[in-house]
Amino acid sequence: MKRRQFNRRLVAFCAVASGAPLLSRCTRNARNLQEAIALERISSTEGLLELSLTAKAQTQAIAGEQVKLLTYNGQVPGPMLEARAGDTVRITLENELEVPTNLHYHGLHISPAIDNVFREVSAGVGTASPTENRYTYEFQIPDNHPAVTGWYHPHYHLRVASQVFGGLAGPFIIRGELDEIPEIQQAEEAVLLLKDFEPRLQNGSDQLSPLAEKWGREGHLLTANAQQNPVIGLPQNGLLRLRLINASASRIYQLQLPEHPWFLIATDRGAIAQPTELETLTLSPGERAELLIPGNREANDYKIWSLPYDRGIAEMIDGFGKAIEQMPGVVPPQKTAIATLRYKENERTTPLPLPTQLVAVEPLPEPDITREFVLNHGIDSTAGSTGFIINGESFVMDKVNTRVRLNQVEDWRIVNKASVDHPFHLHTNRFQVVERNGKADPFRAWKDTVNIGGYETVTIRTKFEDFTGRTVYHCHILDHEDQGMMGIVEIQA
Repeated sequence: MKRRQFNRRLVAFCAVASGAPLLSRCTRNARNLQEAIALERISSTEGLLELSLTAKAQTQAIAGEQVKLLTYNGQVPGPMLEARAGDTVRITLENELEVPTNLHYHGLHISPAIDNVFREVSAGVGTASPTENRYTYEFQIPDNHPAVTGWYHPHYHLRVASQVFGGLAGPFIIRGELDEIPEIQQAEEAVLLLKDFEPRLQNGSDQLSPLAEKWGREGHLLTANAQQNPVIGLPQNGLLRLRLINASASRIYQLQLPEHPWFLIATDRGAIAQPTELETLTLSPGERAELLIPGNREANDYKIWSLPYDRGIAEMIDGFGKAIEQMPGVVPPQKTAIATLRYKENERTTPLPLPTQLVAVEPLPEPDITREFVLNHGIDSTAGSTGFIINGESFVMDKVNTRVRLNQVEDWRIVNKASVDHPFHLHTNRFQVVERNGKADPFRAWKDTVNIGGYETVTIRTKFEDFTGRTVYHCHILDHEDQGMMGIVEIQA
């Protein structure tokens, strides 16, 4: 199967690179590039993934500049966690920040009683007792959980954008059926967590501009695993499995690998049915993607470009002219090399083939009910909000906006009445995109986040499986979420 465009529809997440010997020609072509730094990997052992995560402020070098970031265990990104279906996970979060925080397990199908965005882990600097700033999350990954690229990040309301933008995020990989396919097993693997930073904001020399806070903060420094344009090894005649995660607070990445093929194999919630060749890959905040890249071209360096993307505010930015330079957190769209693939020597003398089949994606049954969700900007006087609304309502803690039934299949028709993009994220349960502007998606995939462009309408279909309780849906432009574009869904037995 081959698709030349992949616009806004599917997403991604990615990985770190190996440091095997490089071909001399590649070394000559790009001596100044740095190899990707491998993330610390913490894997489950004998069915248990156990660790402590400490959230704290710490200065770290990015692109040769010392930047005050928010870190997990002193790292940006945080450690890469890895488990399998059926494993038990026990994570103790210790908060050494000056404000409350918590954890959200984005992409994991676990109970909202565990993945609880309403939980508060108290600040650990100057305010909390020795126990109030700690919480242990313990849960079992369901036995039937698919192989996914997930990630973890804070989800404490009103502080989500600032904490994620500050650096708090890390990959969370679940292994499963996709990993057992022979060609996938032979592929080398890398994970890239994409984030943008703005040192003058993070170092406190400037305050976030009202324009950036309103429409979503961005930084001029684009990174993969907190590096500028790191080098990822691509084995000659082999395969690279690249996991991509958009962990930015607001930035939408439109990615391109010119003059070299790459094939989508998985989206947010797991594998698609067949490798699908892409020309461009658009990832909105929260989306992930997995790609297979064959080492079947001339040995060289190949850049993965982040192309300029207008999420609906470019005209506004242009109107400010040079004055935009005095508005921290607002960045004009730009073309940037996000990473470089570098061919390296490999024992294979013939190209390793792509798999022909991956994992079947069965269609969900016809819906029991259809609902409509209208995304817009406006005022909800009952909530005291002047920001962003869903169905005329702004988020209010403990106010249930939508009630659904366990095992019920629903279509949610999401209408964006605004001129700016709003990536829509549903917690706990996965979905399939049924239609975009009245047209079917090109192929079936499991998602938990979908970008909805200005004035677009997207229909998603979901089944509320396994777990009851209260969870949320929201815009993943995190400043929009903090300003009210979120609702509570209660899943009832």
